[in-house]
Amino acid sequence: MIYVILGPTGSGKTRCVDKIFPHLNNPIIINADAFQVYKDMNIGTAKIDVSHPLYKDYKLLDFLSPEEVFSIQEYQSMFRLILDKAIEESRDVIIVGGSGLYVKSSLYDYDFVDFDNEFDATIYENKSNEELHKILVSLDEEEGKKIHPNNRKRVLQAIRIASAGKGNKSSLIAAQKHEILYKNVEFLCLNPDREELYNNINKRVDEMVKAGLVDEVKHLLDTYKLSQTAYQAIGYKEIIEYLSGSCSLDDAIETIKKRTRNYAKRQMTFFRHQLPCVMFKDSEQLILHIIEGGKNNEKRN
Repeated sequence: MIYVILGPTGSGKTRCVDKIFPHLNNPIIINADAFQVYKDMNIGTAKIDVSHPLYKDYKLLDFLSPEEVFSIQEYQSMFRLILDKAIEESRDVIIVGGSGLYVKSSLYDYDFVDFDNEFDATIYENKSNEELHKILVSLDEEEGKKIHPNNRKRVLQAIRIASAGKGNKSSLIAAQKHEILYKNVEFLCLNPDREELYNNINKRVDEMVKAGLVDEVKHLLDTYKLSQTAYQAIGYKEIIEYLSGSCSLDDAIETIKKRTRNYAKRQMTFFRHQLPCVMFKDSEQLILHIIEGGKNNEKRN
């Protein structure tokens, strides 16, 4: 059985894993958090400690240098190798995290475009956001409707896809069947009360700062040249701004809280509309669902 445990940041996913793990059949755990793949990014990503009893059972966790760029396509490839091996060995699998697109791209018929290496983004450097967006609309009108002109990064990415000569992004997505590739998959999502979740997020950020988030970021800057991917992690770029003198520590902390709350809202939107999730108000309900479901399966067998 494959259990996909989803939920916004700070909702209690790790606790669910700890509780259900002993009740499953020789399980493995696959991390589905985009930033917990990086070494030395521990406090800010709420990564489990190496001393945690289940640390060794996690895959795709804490293995990559923060200097490395890590794409969804690379994650998909590694994920499927691990999952296929677990299925061959008849092991239960727990997939846990908050990066919904990583999960969907790995479990569904999600194909990536093989880009032409000749694409040169520098030719668009002098284009304003509005001019760049008009170019996208001329190439892919449907995708242009979805992306705000000020989201320059996504606009450029869509132009790159359309320029690859293999169809635009909209047509490529439409060509996919959006079918799951694996059997016996259950999508379970924590959906706590919003006010309670936001309070937990605020407390969690305060706890991260007390636990040494600033020192962790200093260590990262002294040790690595952070990749663009690693740098984007919420909690790190804000502390980097503080260390550079761009803002006060209190301002950085408040920005982390705000961006984390906004991210949690986007996560839930994705889980509701992109994946067939069964929703649970708290971790106890989700844990009981899995444990009782396992007992019922044993009775039927």
